[in-house]
Amino acid sequence: MRILVTGASGFAGSALLPRLVAEGHDVRAFARDPARVSHDVPVVRGDMTTGEGLDEALDGVDVAYYLVHSMEASEDGVPFEERERRSAELYAEAAAAAGVRRSVYLGVMVDEDQPLSSHLQSRLVVERTVAAATPESIALRASIAIGPGSRSFRFLVHLVERLPVLLLPPWRRYRTQPIDERDVVAALLASAGTPAADGEHLSLDVAGPDVVSYGELLERIRDLMMVRRPSIGVPINSTPIFGRVASVLAGEDAELILPLMGGLQGDLLARDDRWATTLGVRPHGFDRAVNHALLQWERQEPLRAR
Repeated sequence: MRILVTGASGFAGSALLPRLVAEGHDVRAFARDPARVSHDVPVVRGDMTTGEGLDEALDGVDVAYYLVHSMEASEDGVPFEERERRSAELYAEAAAAAGVRRSVYLGVMVDEDQPLSSHLQSRLVVERTVAAATPESIALRASIAIGPGSRSFRFLVHLVERLPVLLLPPWRRYRTQPIDERDVVAALLASAGTPAADGEHLSLDVAGPDVVSYGELLERIRDLMMVRRPSIGVPINSTPIFGRVASVLAGEDAELILPLMGGLQGDLLARDDRWATTLGVRPHGFDRAVNHALLQWERQEPLRAR
């Protein structure tokens, strides 16, 4: 198939590209900076927020992966929700005009029965817009991806490294199902050709087999890193204050972290586990995922706490 990967320099796109090529597909990438695409595939320079380059990138494509996310601060001050909505609409217009058969979207797990934060609401709007653009689509909703390329995981590891005490606000009790980065990529790879989506619009929760609270998630990362960091539950849930302090300590962009933390309003659990059977993936457990991610991380750079 002819396949386009947007967000090709991100953790999911960069891991997916060589797998698609190895399966014999005709693959091209779409990126604002082609130099950041680390694989030998044709790259179309463009910008999803303006639509520049989309028509060229989507020309003749059978399957398009939508892997872009626009939560960082913008120079023009436009809120990320507006940038994400507009980007999805521009993609939808270009994909429909190009006759793309299938869209594959990677988003986040959402409980549609609960009030949604601005981040989760934005992800849901993008999912629906992308899905409606083509005759068939697969939307993969994931919780925290465990891997050295995942910014959420890197943020958590840096917190464990740099905080002498893990202060856990009330959201420590909420539960989720982290997923191994390898399983995310396997699900994306299978989504291009699975007959389960022929003529269909599928929405699948891709989740690991282990249900953990956010407090347990940090504590188990700490234990697997073999560092001593006592954890203390705190009664105050001030996301703006905690988020900004945590962002500075972890060396991460607060414009990314604050919306993510704002989404911690309750459990985020998979609706069902049919994704694994549908896409033929056998998911890794949480501890195995973290150990593998830390090993891959240390092959590239040292972990200060180890």
